[in-house]
Amino acid sequence: MRAVVQRVTRAKVTVEDEIVGEIQKGLVVLLGVARDDSEADAEYLAAKIVALRIFDDEAGKMNRSLKEIGGGLLVISQFTLYGDVRRGLRPSWIQAAAPEVAKSLYEFFIELVRKLSVDVASGSFRSMMQVELVNDGPVTILLDSRKQF
Repeated sequence: MRAVVQRVTRAKVTVEDEIVGEIQKGLVVLLGVARDDSEADAEYLAAKIVALRIFDDEAGKMNRSLKEIGGGLLVISQFTLYGDVRRGLRPSWIQAAAPEVAKSLYEFFIELVRKLSVDVASGSFRSMMQVELVNDGPVTILLDSRKQF
């Protein structure tokens, strides 16, 4: 499972001109699911993302987590994170999970974060979405559950 995590001052996702998810200060997570991912991958990323110390403390140092600041989390499914362009210019999606598997793990990830007492908004799985965000910093972190050690 891969995640692009962006610290934001605000963000929203729109489907067919309707806002389906919106947060103020917090994190936007673009989440990609690989074909061999499991619930363990989702558990690792959920715990890691909520605990990332990437928000400023009183001294201006990145020392606070999403949970500590009471921020929101906007999760967007993003199978294109598994696009492989090593051969040619058209991406191959062979490493991305099938939609049924990806949706199940995407929803599992969202439920895990909710259980960690974080306010969660999300996009609409398999929909054409417009994501608007104001990246704060900018701060962008790349995480991959296959690179834990």
